[in-house]
Amino acid sequence: MRITRKRLCYSIVFLYCVFSFYAAYNVFFKSLHMSRVHRVVNKKENNRGSLYLNKEQWNPWEESEKSIKALHVKKAKDKWKSLLNRESQQEPAKLKVQIWSKAAIGHYLWQHILEGPLEPTDVNAQWREGKLRTGTTEFSFITGSAVAPGYFSVETLHVVLVLNGREEVKISFATQWLQYAQTLVENHKLHHVAVVMLGNEQCNNDWILPYLKQNGGFVEILFLVYDSTWINKESIFQWPLGVATYRNFPIVDPTWSLVHDSRPYLCNFLGTVYNNSSREVLMAVIKKEGFDQLCWISPRNQWQPQETNESFKSYNDALLQSDLTLSPVGINTECYRIYEACAYGSVPVVEDVMTPGNCGNSSVYNNAPLRLLKFYGAPFIFVKSWKELPSIINKEKNMSLQEKIQRRKLILEWYRQFKLKLQQKFTETLEKTFLHSDT
Repeated sequence: MRITRKRLCYSIVFLYCVFSFYAAYNVFFKSLHMSRVHRVVNKKENNRGSLYLNKEQWNPWEESEKSIKALHVKKAKDKWKSLLNRESQQEPAKLKVQIWSKAAIGHYLWQHILEGPLEPTDVNAQWREGKLRTGTTEFSFITGSAVAPGYFSVETLHVVLVLNGREEVKISFATQWLQYAQTLVENHKLHHVAVVMLGNEQCNNDWILPYLKQNGGFVEILFLVYDSTWINKESIFQWPLGVATYRNFPIVDPTWSLVHDSRPYLCNFLGTVYNNSSREVLMAVIKKEGFDQLCWISPRNQWQPQETNESFKSYNDALLQSDLTLSPVGINTECYRIYEACAYGSVPVVEDVMTPGNCGNSSVYNNAPLRLLKFYGAPFIFVKSWKELPSIINKEKNMSLQEKIQRRKLILEWYRQFKLKLQQKFTETLEKTFLHSDT
């Protein structure tokens, strides 16, 4: 049957209407169309393996998308935190504490654990201060060379004094501050005093005993660095050494590349090699096994208290570009590099051996040394001898990038939680002791 011109026109009109209705349905009623990203992923999924964990498909725009999403999440969290702070600050603080920091560990307490602001930002400024509120406790912080006994205003009745008791010169300086605080207590200008102290690396801290309240003194709480046998978790608490703030080690904010990028070195060790120490054993193992070809190794024969710009950059780059950070014992088992490695997601390989001195005896204390870190479940690699290193390196060689990414996430999250728990413990201890004493 011949198709007439009229029927042909009707057919064309019919098909046009059908197509129009279909297009309108897709635009207005059907769920969102497949994005360019999904089309690329579907096209490539048979040719490219999964790059990220949890079987996620490769996505060339994923980093940008995650960054944008993370930014929105951060803004929402900041807004919520701001609202909570505004709500809590409508009520007067139950406890006001002033922190006098005369040791570098004070910066770790204030900036890394309490996450307080510090102005001015110039690290060489003679006077630096900050304020924050945590729950019902309000903290103020002062530090710098201009902070001297009798030359600043005492703003509260409750003080935390941060001191260095590592060596004789530091002890003499710390004693002056304790005597000043004692005078204020005796004149009723201070009610309560706590001390955060960098102890001696052999735990020879007897000089401070007369100042402790349990011995008739005025210091009610002592937060002490290193594995002292004095720790009783009632009036004396162990405190972490933290990062080397005196070398201006930065606050490291985890980034996408820090977690996900492949790192060119399996391990690193940049440090002083002391004579007749296990560090000599470590260097011998590294040389024998050829690990200096796989790891960033830069030993030196003499300790340097100050960093040059070049050495500082080299050390930070080594942490950032290594999967493991080797941490042999020095004068004490606990050292800055443990915490600095955590900040960069590099797993500390820690020599789990007590050093000479009066610190926690491993035959008496099952979790000594590094009791504080072990108590909080530090996900480190602990070794008793550096002869174990070859098996550790061989295991590293066989790990996939996905496994290393997961491990970095673990170490970074653990370190974040570790600092948060210390913040809570510090604040709760002050509140419990200072407020309870006033009732």
